[in-house]
Amino acid sequence: MIKLYLHISNLSHSFATWVAAVFVLLLILETLLPLRRRKRSRRQRLPVNLAVTALGLVAGTLTVRPAALGLAFWTQGHSFGLLHLLPLPFWVEVAVGILWLDLTFYYWHRLNHLRPLLWRFHNVHHVDPDLDVTTSFRFHFGEVLYSTPFRVLQVGLLWVSPGIYLLYEFIFNCATMFHHSNVRLPLTLERLLNKVIVTPRMHGIHHSALGPETNSNYSVVLSLWDRLNRSLRLNVPQAEVVIGVPGYLLPAENRFFRLVALPVVRQRSYWRWPSGKAATRKIGKVNDTRFMVE
Repeated sequence: MIKLYLHISNLSHSFATWVAAVFVLLLILETLLPLRRRKRSRRQRLPVNLAVTALGLVAGTLTVRPAALGLAFWTQGHSFGLLHLLPLPFWVEVAVGILWLDLTFYYWHRLNHLRPLLWRFHNVHHVDPDLDVTTSFRFHFGEVLYSTPFRVLQVGLLWVSPGIYLLYEFIFNCATMFHHSNVRLPLTLERLLNKVIVTPRMHGIHHSALGPETNSNYSVVLSLWDRLNRSLRLNVPQAEVVIGVPGYLLPAENRFFRLVALPVVRQRSYWRWPSGKAATRKIGKVNDTRFMVE
């Protein structure tokens, strides 16, 4: 067990290095090939996004990671759980574990949008007035903390092994950075990728300032879950996507201490512009990729 722990620890450090490298690569690519015009400079947003991200990472390191990974190690040591009981080939076990983790994350993400109390915290992620790779992990530390029981349940129900858990975390982090990035991919390539994974244009719609558009495209890695649950929306050209939450578009709303306090202060009308007018749009067929245009 000690050898396994050391091996997983080394693997974790290696994955962290690769995640950092992917972050830097996407940062460069979205500077050279931007998909959407920025409303505010990166210099204005970066300190705030990094500060909120740092608080979330500390919370995750102290709670989520030890709880979920600790349970995974316990199941590994006791050969307990569904994946241990079924005589599955190794790669089938890996595939089942990753599919399970990604599917359950879909429902967890959706729950954070549909439950008002959870949305108060998740809204911190969405009120960013622009969307790029620095938005990827901009989650309120409170959301990270209350996700701990979910992560334990997620691992516990299937009894996912430490290796599978860590591998999915790596895939999850890279996918999150990729689909939050402001990288303009060739349209043909994006349409092809989107048949399998979540892409920047698809997730850009999820960060739209219109409620029905924000409440769609919940998938993290595989776009399959939105297709199966009929929450896929591809009918909005990126040039028409306004990033952010209408009730929180003023620059003051994205100051660090304002974001930290956001979940516990009186909430504004989310889906109305500062003028009071409701944010609406005429839409076409929601899963029509012809609208996934430049």
